[in-house]
Amino acid sequence: MSAPEHIAPDETGYDRVLAFTLPSRDARGRTVRLGPVLETILAAHDYPIPIKHLLAEALVLAALVGTLLKDGEGQLTMQAQTQGGVVDLLVCDYRGGELRGYVRHDAERLAMLGANPSLFALFGSGGYLAITFDLAKTGQRYQGIVPLEGSSLAEACESYFAQSEQVPTLIRVGVRSDARGCVAGGLLVQHLPEGEEGRERLHVRLDHPEWEHVAALAGSTRHDELVDPDLSLEALVWRLFHDESEVRIEPFPPLSRGCRCSIEHYQSVLAQFPEAERLEMRNDAGLIVVDCAFCSRLFEIDA
Repeated sequence: MSAPEHIAPDETGYDRVLAFTLPSRDARGRTVRLGPVLETILAAHDYPIPIKHLLAEALVLAALVGTLLKDGEGQLTMQAQTQGGVVDLLVCDYRGGELRGYVRHDAERLAMLGANPSLFALFGSGGYLAITFDLAKTGQRYQGIVPLEGSSLAEACESYFAQSEQVPTLIRVGVRSDARGCVAGGLLVQHLPEGEEGRERLHVRLDHPEWEHVAALAGSTRHDELVDPDLSLEALVWRLFHDESEVRIEPFPPLSRGCRCSIEHYQSVLAQFPEAERLEMRNDAGLIVVDCAFCSRLFEIDA
């Protein structure tokens, strides 16, 4: 990768993911910036500012982690949940460049927490983060669950990779919300195993000098850089790693909002229920009403 003086205008802006690798450091990464897609997802509900920021962070993480999937048809689902918390459910997913997300919360209790509540204040004790990978090509599913500890969802996600994947990972997320709208960006960097078969995995050497070097550079990323649409993702990666001998980049197709709800989809889901159960679901008009929390729409299905 050379200096990005000649980056085209359409390579700057929002709703993009850029993959990069540092071959000499055994490291890979992703960086993302969300704008209009994020606004569309947030507009489905009248979320207060703290919930907007929480969901924005989760959607950035979903894009960063979801694009690590080698299965282009696979799905990444992140779910943060607790009992008795102000937020009792957060769920978002990524599939094939499509993002969606939803937060269920107690508005009255949230109003009592002030303008900038902590992660613990929102979820309370006993919260957990579940990350699930569904691989379409093989039909396999695997999941890791970690406690909702630390100051952010990003820290919990780092813990997931350390505990479930044994891969050293650094994640930075920035969110900006003002009169112009909500913007969010993120950076993920990982140190890869030095060979998947028959060689030592790096999780037993978290002080590996190559990883310490990469983590120090990536950790210098500023919040304002992550949300600045005038700083392209290519320029951000160059700013961090321009002294490296080689930086390989690969842009992903643009991101989009991906709620997959439709009458046909719900008809196929309901068809799996016994007829007697479908009859019990009907309202007085003989219809089954399905509420999609992701897009805040009601679907009336003929039972």
